Amino acid sequence: MSGHSKWATTKHKKAVIDAKRGKLFAKLIKNIEVAARTGGGDPAGNPTLFDAIQKAKKSSVPNDNIDRAVKRGSGLEAGGADYETIMYEGYGPGGVAVLIECLTDNRNRAAGEVRIGLTRNGGSLADPGSVSYLFSRKGQVIVSKEGGTDEDALMEATLDAGAEEINDLGDVFEIISEATDFVAVRSALQEAGIDYESAEATFLPSMKIEMDVDGAKKMLRLIDALEDSDDVQNVWANFDASDEVLEAAQA
Repeated sequence: MSGHSKWATTKHKKAVIDAKRGKLFAKLIKNIEVAARTGGGDPAGNPTLFDAIQKAKKSSVPNDNIDRAVKRGSGLEAGGADYETIMYEGYGPGGVAVLIECLTDNRNRAAGEVRIGLTRNGGSLADPGSVSYLFSRKGQVIVSKEGGTDEDALMEATLDAGAEEINDLGDVFEIISEATDFVAVRSALQEAGIDYESAEATFLPSMKIEMDVDGAKKMLRLIDALEDSDDVQNVWANFDASDEVLEAAQA
């Protein structure tokens, strides 16, 4: 049941580093605001908000910032922006398929920044539908190994809730399910007394392009450039590389 994606491991570690740099804070706050506006300000009745708050807390976003974002989103405090979600599709170096999710209050600015991020880093914007078919919407729950949780315990807790696979990503486990099941998987973990880092919908590629050091370096540069935009929430790409290649690419 266990697979292993080197890029998934790197992506998780990269998120931890980005969180430490504070780069992630604004994006996590924006997520909370949108979730509160869409489904109401009560996390108990709004699973999307519950998960957005959980992820922000795990990334050390101050509670005061979280509370204010919930209030802005639910209209209890002024200053909430009218964000919309836009998906862009593109190609990276070596024909890698790239999905870019934006959460923005300015569609033109977001499109411009995505286009510049791609073209300046060996990529190009693609027509809607040209690469999205290579990805499936899935649920992803990340569980830290710190508490001594093992794969068997996770399987036992989540299999009936809809877990499809459990992957070892080094210092964390990744539990994959249908996108509609990740809240049930997360709830099953809570009932089993197992702490988790994050629970959200993600996009997983159906096929991957293996890259050498040069290709991986270009892809990491492209992803960094895209994630540098305040409008970009998530970047998914169908590339992979060995541990050695990724280490050399990041050196």
